[in-house]
Amino acid sequence: MTNKLKYQMVIQWSEEDNCFLVGFPDFPGQRWRTHGETYEEAVTQGIEALESLIIAHEASGEPLPEPGTICAVASI
Repeated sequence: MTNKLKYQMVIQWSEEDNCFLVGFPDFPGQRWRTHGETYEEAVTQGIEALESLIIAHEASGEPLPEPGTICAVASI
């Protein structure tokens, strides 16, 4: 499963929710998928959520989205 975890995971602090929210921009649907009270917990929860998303897509026969890329811009 590890080689399929090539997707962006966004972790953002939410003052309103008082926790770190976790989302996956490459997967359509709800913006936030899980959360954690600490950054470390958010990472762990995020990995589990991503694994579940991949399993659900494969079980339904739905193709996985293409992983997004981030372009690095060099300063001159």
